[in-house]
Amino acid sequence: DHDSDDDSYEVLDLTEYARRHHWWNRLFGRNSGPVVEKYSVATQIVMGGVTGWCAGFLFQKVGKLAATAVGGGFLLLQIASHSGYVQVDWKRVEKDVNKAKKQLKKRANKAAPEINTLIEESTEFIKQNIVVSSGFVGGFLLGLAS
Repeated sequence: DHDSDDDSYEVLDLTEYARRHHWWNRLFGRNSGPVVEKYSVATQIVMGGVTGWCAGFLFQKVGKLAATAVGGGFLLLQIASHSGYVQVDWKRVEKDVNKAKKQLKKRANKAAPEINTLIEESTEFIKQNIVVSSGFVGGFLLGLAS
């Protein structure tokens, strides 16, 4: 039998833990300083450039695919509507779009504090790792262009 009076438990608030321990803190270490202290400038620029190029290239390809799908869908809808296969109630579509806009505005206003915190944390991360960040931006732009 075990005595529950002698047992002590530590309560861990996971939401507070998650706020304090972001992915970049796990990757780079919270107290270890910025990446500048760990790697040479050339290595940081190459790391940032390669990851930025990959992200930009994927962003470009996915963007083209999404634009093609949306545009093709609208084209098919217009052809079907013009041929008489489909009757579109445009007033109802406009009403639904306006309703969706209002709901998005309400949700955006509620999410503003979290977004501001995320922006502040991202800005601080970029300031601490300016070389990698600038390499990433350059690589991202090259990835978009290729």
